[in-house]
Formats: sequence, structure tokens, C-alpha cells
Amino acid sequence: MIMTPQKVREFFKRLHAANPEPKGELEWTNPFTLLVAVVLSAQATDKGVNKATPALFKAADTPEKMVALGEEKIRNYIKTIGLFNTKAKNVYALSKILLEEYGGEIPLSREELVKLPGVGRKTANVVLNIAYAQPTIAVDTHIFRVSNRTGLAPGATVEKVEDKLEKVVPKDYLLHAHHWLILHGRYICIARKPKCYECPVVDLCAYKDKNLVAP
Repeated sequence: MIMTPQKVREFFKRLHAANPEPKGELEWTNPFTLLVAVVLSAQATDKGVNKATPALFKAADTPEKMVALGEEKIRNYIKTIGLFNTKAKNVYALSKILLEEYGGEIPLSREELVKLPGVGRKTANVVLNIAYAQPTIAVDTHIFRVSNRTGLAPGATVEKVEDKLEKVVPKDYLLHAHHWLILHGRYICIARKPKCYECPVVDLCAYKDKNLVAP
């Protein structure tokens, strides 16, 4: 069952009431360090990334400093993160491109961002949303699950869910929708046994096997 527009508005109204200014959990200091953190977070946890990046960003918080650091040293800073060899290569390469083609600045369009090594549509959307307050939605596993499970924006692929969310989320909730849905999926609407017993939108949700008894 797909949520009605009235239910969708109520859904986001409640998530907003519970957390008016949601924030991402990756640590960053400027748009460049955010971009690097998001690239590093692919197939890794935000917590794991946050353990490695303070030392890296202290050494290199601009494309220029990252290129000067070199791929081997980048690798040493991030070796606790999964796929660190590939990620070190990508971080070095994207820093070089930013320096050579964009004057060290982060491009402000998804089309330009996805040309950078290691940057996919999801990464681009996160950077545009968090650093530049663009109303984008980056569909990760949490958002994909919540959208399908609740009936908010069902879709067989990430692209279909993203497209539906952009259509159904009320404009006044679009900027923060990305974070509300991620946090909801990460802490309440979890994969194995959703915590329906503490969910603020449980009555709006189409999920049939609701877990209503707290452990």
C-alpha cells in the first residue's frame, strides 16, 4: 500500500517535531572534507569513518594538501576503513582533478560531481544537501528500506525510490527528508526487527508484520 499525500505530510510533520534540525553523522569541517568523508563511507559505517578522518583532515583539509600528502600517506590514514586501497586512490585522484579543473573548489552540480573518481549519485546528493543546502535525497540502504516498508515511496531500484521521494515529499520538508529517513532507518525502522513499539509514525505505516512489543 502506498501512503496517501495526507499521510506523507503527517509522516514528515512528526519526524520534524521529533528532530527539527537533523544532522548527518559524518564529521567534516568544509565541503572538501565532507566530500572525502562521504567517499570513504561507501560500504563502511559513519562511526568507522569518523575514527579515521580527524587525523587525515588535520594533515590535509584542502585538495592541495591532499595531493601533497600523496596516495601512500592517505592510505596509511584510512587503513582501518574497508576498501582503503581503492578509496586512497580515489581521494588522491579527485583532489588532483579538483585542483586542476575546478581551482580547488567543489562543483555545485550533480553532473560535475559524479565525474570525480569514487563519487556516485548518492555521494553527490549527500554533498549537495549537507554542504550547500540543496533539497536532494541520497537513497542508501536505510532510506530504500524505509521507503518500501512503510509505503512512503516503494520502488524496485534506488533510482525509482529517489524519483518517487522527490515527487511525494512535501516541498517544505524536502531539505531535511534525507536525514530524517536515514536516522529513522538507522535507529528505529531497522532491518531485522524494526522497533515499531517506539516509532512515531507507526499508525501511518503500511508494514504488515509490525513489531509492537518492546523486548
